[in-house]
Amino acid sequence: MGNSCRNEIFDYVAKKYETEPEYLWQKFPQYAVLRNNRNEKWYAVIMNVSKEKLGLSGKENMDIINIQCDAILMGSLLKERGYCQAYHMNKEKWITAFLDGTVSLAEIKHLIDFSYEITDRKK
Repeated sequence: MGNSCRNEIFDYVAKKYETEPEYLWQKFPQYAVLRNNRNEKWYAVIMNVSKEKLGLSGKENMDIINIQCDAILMGSLLKERGYCQAYHMNKEKWITAFLDGTVSLAEIKHLIDFSYEITDRKK
């Protein structure tokens, strides 16, 4: 899935939310932030990190997406394959989903929509 999933996500958010990925860190050129255009709040971050940093076996990198979430949904998602506690973000407000095909693109899009709605409520 890798980069092709990234591109599908970027196409989706460009059409639905007029969001373009922002690459903020020179040290991490693969990391892309997606922001709500109305208030500049982040609703997703796509990163490429080593599996071992996520508690998985292997040293190779994989694409992940961090999305904002509420506690109830987070509790159920963490019981599913393809999710873990947020990598490098507030673990009470964010969750990580693997972009390796474990979680369907349809589900990722649904979670992106939910995350966008959360940021839309913030002023």
